[in-house]
Amino acid sequence: MTEPMLRGLALNQIAGDAAGSATKPALLLGPSLGTGAKALWGPIASRLAAHFELIAWDLPGHGGADASTEDFTMAELAAAVVSLLERLRADGTVSRDQPVYYAGVSIGGATGIQLGHDHPGLFSGLAIICSAAKIGTPQGWTDRAELVAKAGTPTMVAGSAERWFGPGFIEANPVVSTDLLHTLQDADRFSYAHACGALAGFDLTGELDAVTDPLLAIAGAHDAVCPPADAEFLASHVANGRAAVVQSAAHLAPAEDPAATAALLLDFFAAEGAHRG
Repeated sequence: MTEPMLRGLALNQIAGDAAGSATKPALLLGPSLGTGAKALWGPIASRLAAHFELIAWDLPGHGGADASTEDFTMAELAAAVVSLLERLRADGTVSRDQPVYYAGVSIGGATGIQLGHDHPGLFSGLAIICSAAKIGTPQGWTDRAELVAKAGTPTMVAGSAERWFGPGFIEANPVVSTDLLHTLQDADRFSYAHACGALAGFDLTGELDAVTDPLLAIAGAHDAVCPPADAEFLASHVANGRAAVVQSAAHLAPAEDPAATAALLLDFFAAEGAHRG
C-alpha cells in the first residue's frame, strides 16, 4: 500500500533552494484535509523561511497531487511521508546530517503524531497544529466519506468555512480564505473520501506514551473541531510535550494568524535545536 500512496503525495518547496538547504534545518509541512500546501502555509512562509528550508506535502487529490486509487490508513500515510523524506535525502535536497522538523495541521498534525509513534527519532521536533490524537468519530468520518464520494467536495465548502476560520476572518482576509476554499472545492472527491476513511480509523489516545520526540501542540481558541483541551491532552500524555493556544484562530492557525503561529513554532524549534546543540 505504501507505494500507491507515495505516488499520491506531492512535494512543494515553499521557500529556500537546494543550494542553501544544508545551512539551516529543514521543516516538513503537512496539510489540513481539503487544503493545499501553498494555500495553507503560504501566508506564514515569509516568517519561517529565514530559519528553515520549507518543504510541504499535499494529500492525494489535493493541490494538484495525483488522486489516490484506494483506501489508506494514517500509518500508511505516515510511512509515505517517511518515504518522501528518504527521497529528499537521496537527491540531496536534505542532507543526512541536517536537522529535520515537522509541523502539520489537522490531518497533517495527526500524521505528525503517527510519525512520532511509528518512527521515533526521525524528526528533531514535532509541531501538531489544530489536531488531536483522535479527531471526531469513526461514524462521522464514514458518513462524510460516503457523502463526498457521491456528491463531491463542493458539498463541504459551506461547513468548512464555518469550521476553519475564527470570527470575522473571511471578511477581513478574502484572498486567503478564498484560496483555501477553492482548494477544497477542487480536491478530488474520492481522495478526500479516502482521507476521511483514514481519520475514521485513527485513534492514538491510548498510545501516546510511545511518542518520545519533543512535541508542541498548538490549538486555535475558536476551534470546534480540535479545541484547546485536545492540545492539552496530547501534550500531557506524550513523553515530552507542551501546549499553546493561538487566541485569534479556529482550525487553520498558520493561515489565520501567521505571526502568532510562527512565533510559537520558532520558539519551540529554536529551543529543541539548542538542546541538540
